[in-house]
Amino acid sequence: MTKTLTSAVRIALAISAVSLAAFGANVQAAAAAKPVTATVNSALQWGPCPPIFPAGCQIAVLNGDPAKPNADVFLRVPGGYTIPPHSHTSPERIVLVEGQLTVRYQGSPAEDLTPGEYAYGPASLPHVATCKGDKPCTLFIAFEGPVDAIEFTGSLK
Repeated sequence: MTKTLTSAVRIALAISAVSLAAFGANVQAAAAAKPVTATVNSALQWGPCPPIFPAGCQIAVLNGDPAKPNADVFLRVPGGYTIPPHSHTSPERIVLVEGQLTVRYQGSPAEDLTPGEYAYGPASLPHVATCKGDKPCTLFIAFEGPVDAIEFTGSLK
């Protein structure tokens, strides 16, 4: 019985040691993370959107690596611009920062967003958006997975 108890204690200690090491790594990663602040008018590095979007669409990475999970971006389009039907492999959380945007997700009616309003798009759900008026639209988008845009050629009904 002592031998069995000793084996159980050794296993428990090994599991505890692994758990503590993982906890320590998470604490170190959290300590290494840097706070981020940015505004639309700050010195962000804007680049082109994925090639499925027409010219005029720009994206700026705010935090994270777009090739990895949990990246945050600003997406900016000129007034009158239509973001063509597309989907993402990741859910997206959107807050309209400036402009007026009409967004329509497949199977849902179009919604008009004004600055400060939020929209959620489930993964793989096709959608389209139009920036209304003359002013540009800037969206804050948080992705759970890597940032991508997949062209959609079907109906949004």
